[in-house]
This record gives sequence, structure tokens and C-alpha cells, in this order.
Amino acid sequence: MAGPQKSVLFVCLGNICRSPIAEAVFRDEVMFKGLEDQWLIDSCGIGHWHIGEKPDKRARECLKQHKLETHHRGRQLENADFSKFQYILGMDENNIKEIKKKMPKDSTATVKLLGEYDPEKQLIIVDPYYGGEDGFERVYQQVLRCCKAFLEEAMAA
Repeated sequence: MAGPQKSVLFVCLGNICRSPIAEAVFRDEVMFKGLEDQWLIDSCGIGHWHIGEKPDKRARECLKQHKLETHHRGRQLENADFSKFQYILGMDENNIKEIKKKMPKDSTATVKLLGEYDPEKQLIIVDPYYGGEDGFERVYQQVLRCCKAFLEEAMAA
């Protein structure tokens, strides 16, 4: 096979909560459908605070409860991402604003909110960092809905 034909980058503020959850969930959906050889999947953050770090412990615990794991290490959005990835999906309006600020003029990526794919029409995936455990479960459930719908739409394109 010639390698991945489709690619997606999930983006949140620090790359330790929402985007690594989205990356793990989407990777699992892709594997479940036997499409892993067709996708390049990653996540990153707007900021530099957590470069090289594992996702937040609560995010890892939430994924573990759903029999998912992640080996992701935090990284920051870079210029090369705008040509490497077809889709760059942010979690909230501030993410989108910052992504668009960093977007080079020759970008080939489609930048959207992941929540635009939510069948329940919850546009924003709220940052659970300063909340309790239940916030991570809410993020997981919303991301799961969004990722399923996004995968369906992307594979039909």
C-alpha cells in the first residue's frame, strides 16, 4: 500500500486532555473498521506547556475505563502540520482562532471544530482540566459521537 490517504490532527490547548482523548478514540474507530493503513492520526496543542508529557492522568484513566490506551506525548502545533494533515480539528473557538493565526498562506488543511460533527449538536468540547472526573467522561462521550460521524463523512468524501 502507498501509505495513508487521509489524515487528521486533533488540537486542544495543551494536548493533555481533549485532543489525546480524541486521537485515541478516533484511532480505535479506524482500527475497528480495519482502515488503519488509510489514516495518519495525531494530536497536538496550541501551547508549549506540556511538550513531551503524557496526557493528564484523568484522561488516561478515562480511556482505560473504555479499554483504550494512548502512548501519545504532548507536542505543539507546527507549520508543517498545515500541509501534512488534511483535517485539523479544534475543540473550541479559541483553538480555531489560534490555529488560524498560525496557519500559513499555503496551507492545504481543512480547519474545523470537531464538534461540528456532533449528531447532538454540541459544538464545543469543553476543557475538563479544571473540573472533576465526570468532565473527562463527558469529553469522551462527545468525542466518540463526533469521531464516528467524522470518520463516516471523511470516508465518503
